Amino acid sequence: MHLPLVAGNIRQHGPALLDSAKRADRRACPWSSITRKKGHKMNLKMKSHGILPIVTLLFAICSALYLLPDLQPNAYAEDPVVSQETIDFMTKTSQAMAEVAEIVKPSIVNISTTRTMKMAGSPGGPLFDDPFFRRFFGDRFKHPNQPREFKKASLGSGVVVSADGYILTNNHVIKGADEINVLLPDKKQFKGKVIGTDPKTDLSVIKIAATDLKAISWGDSDKLKVGELVLAIGSPYGLNQTVTMGIVSAVGRANVGIAEYEDFIQTDAAINPGNSGGALVNAKAELVGINTAIFSRTGGYQGIGFAIPSNMAKTVIDSLITQGKVIRGWLGVSVQPITSELARQFELEEEFGALVADVVEGSPAEQAGILRGDVIVDFNNEKVEEPYNLRNTVASTHPGDSVDLTVIRNGKYEKLTVIIGELPGEAQAPQPTTDYKNALKGVSVQNLTPAIYQQLDLPERIKGVVISGVKAGSPAETRLLMGDVILEINRQAVSGLEDYESVVSKIKPNEEVLLLVFRKGSTVFITITPN
Repeated sequence: MHLPLVAGNIRQHGPALLDSAKRADRRACPWSSITRKKGHKMNLKMKSHGILPIVTLLFAICSALYLLPDLQPNAYAEDPVVSQETIDFMTKTSQAMAEVAEIVKPSIVNISTTRTMKMAGSPGGPLFDDPFFRRFFGDRFKHPNQPREFKKASLGSGVVVSADGYILTNNHVIKGADEINVLLPDKKQFKGKVIGTDPKTDLSVIKIAATDLKAISWGDSDKLKVGELVLAIGSPYGLNQTVTMGIVSAVGRANVGIAEYEDFIQTDAAINPGNSGGALVNAKAELVGINTAIFSRTGGYQGIGFAIPSNMAKTVIDSLITQGKVIRGWLGVSVQPITSELARQFELEEEFGALVADVVEGSPAEQAGILRGDVIVDFNNEKVEEPYNLRNTVASTHPGDSVDLTVIRNGKYEKLTVIIGELPGEAQAPQPTTDYKNALKGVSVQNLTPAIYQQLDLPERIKGVVISGVKAGSPAETRLLMGDVILEINRQAVSGLEDYESVVSKIKPNEEVLLLVFRKGSTVFITITPN
């Protein structure tokens, strides 16, 4: 009999329950009737007019609770029921993402590289010149201080962007490589050739001698929304064709310190070492990003990964394939972010935009009438939130294009029109080789700009080219540093890229070169010997 837990039922069935309780009490607790022997003060015999009614009432309540099926201790809770609608939705979502993975996987390749590394030799000593020692060990220790070479292997990923063998990857995946091997999903292997690199975005294009490849479909990264589902596909730790799922955690991440031009997509899809150069795709199986880096304190996945937006990547690789270099737009200003203090000083209502700190003489900005102290808030009908927004947008604008921009000047909005110029290029590093007959082969330089003068704190009198990169294994690797300014080559003044390339082209094979370099506030002479 089920007894609902209400007071009326307890009163109605009370007498019967009391009798039942007494009988059960005597059966279950035979010691309750035991009485101490004569002479003992305490009598343990239960009395019906003392505590017994209270105990009996509690027993009745417990019995009633026990009789309720849902409250019996041995009763099992019913399994939660998942609605058919939920099951259908989850099944369709799962099937959709599996289909996306199947579509994209044929376009993702494994990239392995080897590069020659040098290790300083162990110090020598009198022991190595001892005839007795050499009698047993020969001359292998005769020159102990000579550097030793060894091969270093690394792994990464790549994305097929054309059926005839062009592959997009990160620059750091193939940087300094002596040999590049590409493994396709069908297990076929090819040697990779570097077509072009862009360290400023950490992107590179390589090519393999293959045809009829499955090229990936491009997506519009500008349309990505935070919270959108994405898949990351690559070769983490050499595990080919690994697929992980996550969401877009944020867009427009900059100042991460990975590349010079940054506009990263942040995702929580698992990205690990070896994923670099792999694909980040949306639910339409379209490429929306190139997985590039992770934020980690352990070296492995911690839920924060960064991918280069597909729109930025496509602009770079199209330029590398067709031009052999990246052609970027140039405005000719140095800008800085708006702080609360600057906003107050310039009487700005909001803290956004790019404050013009300097204008390059003769630049498109000067010709358009942009002044120091202007705050650029709109460029080509796109709001400028931060300086990096302006920098990235200008860089992706084709030189020669006419663009409208809006500035705040003395508290008032003004419209200006500027003809975008071409960003002064870099002297490109030669193709990977181990034959360095020219002492400056492997050195990348660029013209000095006002921003570089400010960043390196260079005196105005310094004229030359600044070193932007030195290839591993090149003759200059141990002699020159990034940020060094080359003033002279073989006693000939170098005032810019044109002078540099002219002088370098006249260096004879295997000729030792004398450089005058400005480094950390002082000038020094440096000699470099090829090979």
